[in-house]
Amino acid sequence: MSRLRFLTAGESHGRGLTVIIDGLPAGLPLDEDRIAAELKRRQGGHGRGARMKLEQDRAEILSGVRHGLTIGSPISLLIWNRDWENWKEVMSVSAPEKPGPRITRPRPGHADLAGAAKYGLDDIRPVMERASARETAARVAAGAVARRFTAELGVEIHSHTLAIGAERVEAGAAIDWQRVEASPVRCADAAAEKAMMAAIDAARASGDTLGGVTEVVAAGVPVGLGSHVQWDRRLDGAIARAMMSINSVKGVEIGDGFRAAGMMGSQAHDIIEPATGSPYRWRRPSNHAGGIEGGISNGQAITVRLAVKPVPTLGRPLPSVDLSTGEAAEAHFERSDVCVVPAVGVIAEAALALVLADAMLDKFGGDSLEETRRNCRSYLDSAQGRP
Repeated sequence: MSRLRFLTAGESHGRGLTVIIDGLPAGLPLDEDRIAAELKRRQGGHGRGARMKLEQDRAEILSGVRHGLTIGSPISLLIWNRDWENWKEVMSVSAPEKPGPRITRPRPGHADLAGAAKYGLDDIRPVMERASARETAARVAAGAVARRFTAELGVEIHSHTLAIGAERVEAGAAIDWQRVEASPVRCADAAAEKAMMAAIDAARASGDTLGGVTEVVAAGVPVGLGSHVQWDRRLDGAIARAMMSINSVKGVEIGDGFRAAGMMGSQAHDIIEPATGSPYRWRRPSNHAGGIEGGISNGQAITVRLAVKPVPTLGRPLPSVDLSTGEAAEAHFERSDVCVVPAVGVIAEAALALVLADAMLDKFGGDSLEETRRNCRSYLDSAQGRP
């Protein structure tokens, strides 16, 4: 059973989004401004749609925090949807006197068709509302809380864009995280940034969309999180599941991932050397494994890359079928982004923070932050060979 659990609720155009987070220890400093900063990062990026200008996301802390500190009970957060004012009738909880038109033309690449078939619906609106990436605002809020906890134990999490469409960052380029945060596409390479933005503009002009690749890096992760003893305790398995649950993500690799499939064994693995003056009694000159071996963190930075498909709602709709008539039709169109790769990186940071926070609580326990810190220090003293 997970130590850290969270549950989200809400529809894209409903009154708001809610999230309940259970399992964090007492004594963790937490305030709404810190969560708002992460929500703002999610809304940025060249290629986002008009709604990002309308919504100014801010999570209200309703429970679980007193005088700026968590109290050990479930934390509940509420994010109001400002666009609700324009959707009151469409998303009314009570039945309207005159039902509005049904949406019956599913969009290829969305959950529309499969969801309508699964739940026996003659209107795909309910599927559209919950399957929308708007839900990730609640996950980013939960992740902001989780990363506040992981930061207390020395973990830093960042993300950056490696590719948008055919435009890619030059391999091996150094990463300046401050530059990434200032970049409209969250890219560390200035030349690649310009090419990516031009590609997004061209896609928008043609009524099309673009995907790409983003990378998430967690530094300072202690050795020993996760376990090899059962499949569902493997840290890489938990990370992969969390990442694949993000809208538009269609592939995940940890470390060299798919590239390792083309390497010789002598090239693909990270040799172990004795070390003095480092946190551990050993060192690795490379990190092909991405910080995880045998389902367990090995003390190196955890690196995860995500393949993000192009947004499936196109300005020039794809062919579809009208479910009410069975006849060919253009897919339904609703306002949409052109490229979400930069935003997916921020969402993936939140997802990784939630997985790592759960793994840390599983490893170190503690009902108060100070108890968790104490347990962590004691473990690391042993793992690092300190007297």
